[in-house]
Amino acid sequence: MSRKFKIIFSLLTIILIWVSSNLNFGKRNWQYILEADAKGYYAYLPAVFIYHDLNFGFFDHIEKEKYYNVNTYYDYRIGWKNHVIDKYYIGVAVAQMPFFFISHGLTLLTGKEADGYSYWYPVGVNLAAIFYGLAGLYCLYRWLRLKSISDTAALWAVVICGVGTHLFYYIIGEGGMSHVYSFFFINLWLLITTIFLIELKSKWLLLSSLVLGMIVILRPVNGLIVLGLPMLFDRPKDILQFLTKQFHAFKFTLVWAVFCFAIPVAIQMLYYKMATGDWWVYSYGEEGFHFSDPHMMDILFSYKKGLFLYTPICLVGLLLGLISRGSFAKQKFYAFFFFTTITYVLSSWWMWYYGGSFSSRVYIEFLFLFTWPIADFLEYNTKKTLKIAIRGLAIALIILCQIQTYQYRYFQIHWVDMNKEKYWDVFLRLDKIER
Repeated sequence: MSRKFKIIFSLLTIILIWVSSNLNFGKRNWQYILEADAKGYYAYLPAVFIYHDLNFGFFDHIEKEKYYNVNTYYDYRIGWKNHVIDKYYIGVAVAQMPFFFISHGLTLLTGKEADGYSYWYPVGVNLAAIFYGLAGLYCLYRWLRLKSISDTAALWAVVICGVGTHLFYYIIGEGGMSHVYSFFFINLWLLITTIFLIELKSKWLLLSSLVLGMIVILRPVNGLIVLGLPMLFDRPKDILQFLTKQFHAFKFTLVWAVFCFAIPVAIQMLYYKMATGDWWVYSYGEEGFHFSDPHMMDILFSYKKGLFLYTPICLVGLLLGLISRGSFAKQKFYAFFFFTTITYVLSSWWMWYYGGSFSSRVYIEFLFLFTWPIADFLEYNTKKTLKIAIRGLAIALIILCQIQTYQYRYFQIHWVDMNKEKYWDVFLRLDKIER
């Protein structure tokens, strides 16, 4: 690792911990770390390791009595054939598990109540988000280096992704949501799968399959990442020839790869079986995808949640991809096909704006699509003035992202009810913030 890499990652670590500690660790703020969906993702851990109750009978005491807060109350449970289960998938809890055990130990050592929800438990969730966010950025950096991007250009991409997109907010503000964990595992999958394609060693294929299983139990729709496989080849047009040739070399390994993929999925299935008697449950009820009515323009450009409006650095990345000359240029067609496909699917969800959120949160796990062409441009464009201009624009958009993140934290950018008039009324204004 270069000296610049160590400096940049040290600074990012300090910034994330400092901001998080100021926002979340003092007074009663720690009680707001677990909100909305985050409560459902996390609840598996106290259910299994403290209450030994897969049907969440402890909910009423914890949520309605002991830690009741009218602003954060949320029932993450659903009914299924006379059983009560968690609506959300188990992957986030699996990822948070090491931090839960650390929090449990600190709770016992400090004499606080080991109920799964006292001080150290939500703080542990926040620290987990910081860890996985930084680990995801590290995997992104390593992957870009494998794509023939220089150290400097890759670090620019990491900084842009870390503090110039809504990833920053979902690390420090809503670290219990699934996106920062998906961000890590998708970037890890890209890295490991690329290493496999280079080295052709069975261990990387098995590990890639295991990681893909984790991606699916975090958010099943993120399994779409497999459609991005052509982007990992130097010559995407040769993918069928490659797969045909390697099938014979790895046909027995592929059986084990399927088994590795099934391990994380089996955790979810085992929970359903133990809690309900059924191996699989669709826990979202009438919620689902409306593929005949996608909101592609809304999810990208609307004042309500538009990705390109609230995270404009992503639009810059997409546009730079059109004029790419380096590693991204070889996969340009597949990258734009993948972007169009995930946009169609994500915008077809019944609630295309995904409830209370900053920007379009469902793109966080796919931020590599936007930061890769920026790094590629900085690496391969020969015109110095253009490089300076892009770096200057990136810095300006990082500042804009930080201002809008601050506005969102203090409710000037509303979590769900934004329109054109409200957006421009508060644009770049900090004087309206009331703390």
